[in-house]
Amino acid sequence: MKSEGRLFFVLALFVFAMSALYGWWTSVAPREQTGHEGVEWIGVVALILSGLLLTMIGSALWLISRRIEPRPEDRPEAEIHEGAGDLGFFSPGSYWPIGIALSAATASIGLAFDQWWLVAVGLVSVIVATCGLMFEYYTGSRRGAEH
Repeated sequence: MKSEGRLFFVLALFVFAMSALYGWWTSVAPREQTGHEGVEWIGVVALILSGLLLTMIGSALWLISRRIEPRPEDRPEAEIHEGAGDLGFFSPGSYWPIGIALSAATASIGLAFDQWWLVAVGLVSVIVATCGLMFEYYTGSRRGAEH
């Protein structure tokens, strides 16, 4: 987790630097190019908030890395074979992700066309499909078949 935390911290520094550059750039740009006078605050605030989000994710990953033992990718002296093996269980034949995608698409189409009943149907369908995916191996014919 340390390597991921470092990545998010570096990205946060980059975004903070770009927000300062963007603020300076929009303040010195001629009015004919930008269409306004002074700093364009919406972009500056959006970049600062993006940097804060990246910092928050990096901090969470850093805190998690302190609580768990180092993984092979976090240790410079690790060998390649130490990272081999199972990475987890992934369902090989589940149809629930397709249901989640179709439900999310239904909700998005309803939002795009301002049809709130369709948004509600899509969101309820997303919840049902997500519950189906979560409990797929706890009910029905696949009960206890995870390994």
